[in-house]
Amino acid sequence: MFVIEFLAISVVIYLAIALGLVISQRPHWSPPAQGEGLAFGEMLQGDAGDLKLLTHFTVRDRTALAYRRYESAQPSNRILILVHGSSWHGMQFHEMASRIAGEGAATVILPDMRGHGFDPVRRGDVDHIGQLEEDMADLIDFLRREHADAQIMLGGHSSGGGFAVRFAGGDYGSKADAFALMAPFLKYDAPTTRPHSGGWARPAIRRIIGLSMLNAVGIRLFNGLNEISFAMPRAVMDGPYGKTATVLYSHRLNVSFAPRPDYRKDLKAIRQPLLVLVGEADESFVAEQYESVISACTPTGTYHVLPGVTHLGIVSDKHAIDIVAKWVAHLPAHG
Repeated sequence: MFVIEFLAISVVIYLAIALGLVISQRPHWSPPAQGEGLAFGEMLQGDAGDLKLLTHFTVRDRTALAYRRYESAQPSNRILILVHGSSWHGMQFHEMASRIAGEGAATVILPDMRGHGFDPVRRGDVDHIGQLEEDMADLIDFLRREHADAQIMLGGHSSGGGFAVRFAGGDYGSKADAFALMAPFLKYDAPTTRPHSGGWARPAIRRIIGLSMLNAVGIRLFNGLNEISFAMPRAVMDGPYGKTATVLYSHRLNVSFAPRPDYRKDLKAIRQPLLVLVGEADESFVAEQYESVISACTPTGTYHVLPGVTHLGIVSDKHAIDIVAKWVAHLPAHG
């Protein structure tokens, strides 16, 4: 009887601590202080006059998700999917997609990940942990129905690169024929990550701990609560695309958009060709750490550190785009 009472009291105390942590902190958006955060204007300076229109594909839960398609200028069975970073959407890659498709290296697909973009069902949230991987698997299947012999490469920037790592380590990793990671987020405690990603990410630490404790015992009731915000500049929030920014993530979206806690295990699952690019002047991540961390997990990588290039600048840097385009164009045929 004593043991049962002790266990019951322990459970109550555990749950009380977890719930106390959850309710003790709530994230909110506020603009970065002068000199803090990321130079987000770099992603808004390019010419978006020929931005491709959003179109949609339907996933397994019958939700229509948005993407932009940049058709290869030359006949090609290569398709490159590029996943945007945290808070933004597929428009981030307009310049890179235009160049790669325009050179005939590949058709480029820019999805707005669930919870993001111009008109999401619920901004900053998904239905359950792992749903983004299901969505990506459905997108790849959709593209293969159009092109059965397609060679599909999955790439991403920052959190989008971290998502590609998660995808590689999950149930659907074999659906991608290659991976391209641009300054990928591996984990908050990875040697590649600066504290709070250089001031961009503002995690509600106590809430994250509390929600993790609850999930550890199977309680997912509160996973829709926001647990992280992003330091999007006020100039962007007040600008023409401010309403398309997603500055708060729920627990289930935040978990779904990043590698698993054992990110090295996700990396070890990559047996396909791998490209890793990072700017030497990256404000969020430590450029020189990527090759040693990732190469210890998989032997398939090719690595580039680009002098003077920032975290956000890498998606529009001409040298970076040239590297991606040549890598895509010269990948060996799959199968």
